[in-house]
Amino acid sequence: MDTEGTQDARGTRSGAVPRPVVPPPRPPLPPRPVEAPAAAPALGDWLRTPRAPAEPGLWRFGHKPRPDADPDRVPDRALLVGALVALLAATLVWSLWTNGYVPHSRVLLELFTPTQWWRYPRPPEAITAIEVYNSLFAALLIYVFGRMGNWLEVFRRYAVDCPQPERTLRTALAGGVAVWLVIGTSLFPFFFTVWSLFPLSWTTGNGDRAVATFVNYALYVLVGGAVLWPFAKAGDWLGHFRKRKADPAAQASAPPTSVASPADWPQLRAAGLAAAADRLVAEERSGRMNDVDCVRIRRAWASVKADPARLGAFTEAVAGQGARACLHPSGDRELPARAATHDLLTSQVRLGRYPDAERTPVARRGAGAAVDPAALGSSLLAVGPFGSGKTRHLVRPVVESLALQALAGKAAVVAVCAAGTPLGADDGYDVVIKPGDASSAYDLDLYGGTADPDEAAGLLAEAFAGDIPEVDSRRAATALAQLLGPYRAAHGRFPAVPVLRELLDGSPGAIEELRASLDAEEHRSYHRELDARERQLGTPGDPGLALAARVAVLDRPAFEGFFDTTGETRPFSLRSLEHPLRVRVDVPERGHPEAAHLLTRLMLAQFTAGAAARRDRSLFAFLAVDDATHAVTAESVRALQRLRNCNAGVLLTLRALGDVPEQLHTSLLGSVGCHMTFSGVTTWDGRLFAQAWGTEWVETTEVAKHTVFADQPLTRAVHALRKLVTGKAVTTDAVTVRKVERERWSASELAHQVPAGHAVLSLTTVKGEHAPPLLVDLRA
Repeated sequence: MDTEGTQDARGTRSGAVPRPVVPPPRPPLPPRPVEAPAAAPALGDWLRTPRAPAEPGLWRFGHKPRPDADPDRVPDRALLVGALVALLAATLVWSLWTNGYVPHSRVLLELFTPTQWWRYPRPPEAITAIEVYNSLFAALLIYVFGRMGNWLEVFRRYAVDCPQPERTLRTALAGGVAVWLVIGTSLFPFFFTVWSLFPLSWTTGNGDRAVATFVNYALYVLVGGAVLWPFAKAGDWLGHFRKRKADPAAQASAPPTSVASPADWPQLRAAGLAAAADRLVAEERSGRMNDVDCVRIRRAWASVKADPARLGAFTEAVAGQGARACLHPSGDRELPARAATHDLLTSQVRLGRYPDAERTPVARRGAGAAVDPAALGSSLLAVGPFGSGKTRHLVRPVVESLALQALAGKAAVVAVCAAGTPLGADDGYDVVIKPGDASSAYDLDLYGGTADPDEAAGLLAEAFAGDIPEVDSRRAATALAQLLGPYRAAHGRFPAVPVLRELLDGSPGAIEELRASLDAEEHRSYHRELDARERQLGTPGDPGLALAARVAVLDRPAFEGFFDTTGETRPFSLRSLEHPLRVRVDVPERGHPEAAHLLTRLMLAQFTAGAAARRDRSLFAFLAVDDATHAVTAESVRALQRLRNCNAGVLLTLRALGDVPEQLHTSLLGSVGCHMTFSGVTTWDGRLFAQAWGTEWVETTEVAKHTVFADQPLTRAVHALRKLVTGKAVTTDAVTVRKVERERWSASELAHQVPAGHAVLSLTTVKGEHAPPLLVDLRA
């Protein structure tokens, strides 16, 4: 089985890079990482938590979409003030009415009733008519001023729209106040009106006190119930108490349904694998399963559905190993530590939170900001100065997320960073390559694992001369191919770094030795290649000397034993992207910065070539370059655009766009689908991002103040007095509302209005879905 050099024996050659025999043993389920940002929910609760469909960039775990803003919604302050003013006005009118200060208030009543009712002494019928008349007026008063003060909206917003049990408590309080006003006080005549409508013999009981008491209390209950009924219906009291009355023990003991919860593995039960589903449910309830196990087994089941021949092996593995079934080749089920919040079911990692700001759409205010392979597949460019948090808030969470997905069999991740960059412990990776460090357990294949001399020459030309404007990359690739082809034909392998340096320098002894090792008849074409190389030596435009100078950067004592091509050791190559690997390459940025830049370009070139050459693209391949200074070239920018069709993506971070040649600024911003600017970018960089993000239509309001000139003497006197008191002239406002087109973010705003610990993030998925550039609080 091809292990891609991850499980080979140690090399025996002197100076070879040591290699481990097998990975060290690890515990079956590590304890919760000490660096985890927050306590994660139980696995069952995590599986049952809904994940609403959302736009790109929204954290879906437990996300509840906010309703769109109602343009006709009255602000709370205005609503309460209007209701209070209407209540005071209604109280004043009712007081004037009941105290007889409203003239001719009984005209309508006297018009439709007998005249003798209004002569003293008045009969009981007149008293009853007055109470009914006042009750009708009170009801009309409540209706009119209730509409004016929007009392029903106040009751709905502050009582009905609350969750239970608060909804029941608030509506009950409002109902109690209403009952007290109707029955407990004499403010309104409603109860007396109802009482007077019944025959006197009923309410008095014909002298029987027990009957009278029963009838009167029955009236209290009927009137109180009638008043409370709309409040009970609005507050759903019956439904709330039915839910509270249900037996919690019976609910807990009830057998779970196979469809209700994803934690019960309904997909296995539907396929007739009830025993396997029960085993996994038992593992989850006993705490022996984590989120990586769950997603990994789901991934394995998806492969079984694609190839039914694997069903037997899958069933046997689950029945025998439970949560440890279908393990990653390393045997790991968790990372040593987590520094970010992840949701492996949606493959998302949470980066922060969208603040509740004016620029943020209402639907995203307060929601989490996240990225996933759908967005990372279009590649991401992040720009920010030192200390802005690119590594801590972006690179490490993304690399960590892809490493967890690799353990679940869904991704392959390669992280390139300077030695010492905090991207997690070495135990969290399958392969850790440290060029220039004698303690490195793995080596790097300089030629990318290819056997084609032309392809290897193209990769080396990109790494050695891609950033040199004076050297044509195609001529550099041709010069390298003229040497690599003959050498491989003669020795069956590519040359080591010292040999390649001598050949590029044009050393007569090295070229003559290579020529002598070639057969004159069998390798006639390679002789012509060497002749052409010799003719080009020293001519104007010959890239050989520039390439030799770059190769000399790697031909240093610090790199002795690295980049071996003899076959005694097997260096790691990016041809293994078809396997769910976690790889980290620590380039020697501090001791050998030029070599670090060269190796970074080499890794970027090898990744784009390896991702495109994969036969099986089911795994998401990702390369994270923590510092891409001097690593972006014209060829790599063109290669980034091809990754969208290869289920692969790249994360590039820069301190400033000035680290990239000026002629590549526009093409680089256009080749990546996701952009992120951190606090502290310059206005020059901000201008390029503002142009890339384009403009939008916004509604603006302009208020112009015009001085009011009065013609009447009294008005002029009032204006003069007002100016004397306030110190300002009397003006009137002219409001103009119009739609204008403006930049989503201006260069000045990006440079000066992004707070520390924040960034502006825009996303584009591989399917073409867009998320506008929005401010993200990376510390929330």
